[in-house]
Amino acid sequence: MPIPKAELHLHIEGTLEPELAFALAARNGVELPYADTEELRKAYLFDDLQTFLNLYYSLMAVLRTEADFEELADAYLARAAEQGVRHAEIFFDPQAHTARGIPIGTVVEGLSRALDRSEERHGISTRLIMCFLRDQSADSALETLTAAEPHLHRIIGIGLDSAEVGHPPAKFRKVYEAAAARGLRLVAHAGEEGPPAYITEALDVLGVERIDHGLRCMEDPELVARLVRDRVPLTLCPLSNVRLRAIDVLEEHPLPQMLDAGLMCTVNSDDPAYFGGYADDNFHAVREALGLDRERLRTLARNSFLASFLDRDAADEALRAKYLAEVDAYSFD
Repeated sequence: MPIPKAELHLHIEGTLEPELAFALAARNGVELPYADTEELRKAYLFDDLQTFLNLYYSLMAVLRTEADFEELADAYLARAAEQGVRHAEIFFDPQAHTARGIPIGTVVEGLSRALDRSEERHGISTRLIMCFLRDQSADSALETLTAAEPHLHRIIGIGLDSAEVGHPPAKFRKVYEAAAARGLRLVAHAGEEGPPAYITEALDVLGVERIDHGLRCMEDPELVARLVRDRVPLTLCPLSNVRLRAIDVLEEHPLPQMLDAGLMCTVNSDDPAYFGGYADDNFHAVREALGLDRERLRTLARNSFLASFLDRDAADEALRAKYLAEVDAYSFD
């Protein structure tokens, strides 16, 4: 059994495997421009983030009903359990669905059906984080937050994703202020393709608690010192970084240097159906490519729980303590 871990950077739409895509397409009368699953898998080769996003959004056409979103989430949770995931904080992109005429309630309620029974069925506690598409307008983000009002009891926080370059965090100041006023937790993608300044802006302007990716922080020593001092978690996605050409080969990933610097790094899968690996696949890959020893892997696993939003009440704290004890007791033999 893999080491217990939390997954904090996971886009549920990015867990759509070709087999499920074809099954949902058949159920919903959607014609995919691929002959079969093998041809679709061959399309999972990307030159950059935008190339990936084009395919990512086009395949979402198969997601239509609550049952579709429920099946998508349940399939992910089953795989995650096999990968040692004990807690998952799952992103979803409502604008990508409402733009297709799918009500936000259909998305949230469908996902929640699977999440509500996740602990019993898969042994995984879950939280749901609603992301805004940064290449859409700030007004659209505010409208999405308003539309989500009836469902906020099922949503723990907000995030910011999609194409980063040219869409600085400050663009979304108002929606983050509105979300904070509603008691939602705040995270944002920054420093994947965008510059280190986007990380600083996400912290200072948006007030985020975690940085998703944050890879390029290493270009700014003062920023690194700040992230270390304030214990700001970074949700790294190594296999994603390679597939999207943020890094040429995994052996060049700065994760060891980031750990040496004292950064609170976690390892996650991002969009695993597209990037060739789920949570423990990423752990295994960095262990092999970067020579991480057992204690560093244990540190990454501990960080994932410490960086999670399992801190709302005594029950959360007890659950986190339980997971940390599982990590400490884990034997790699």
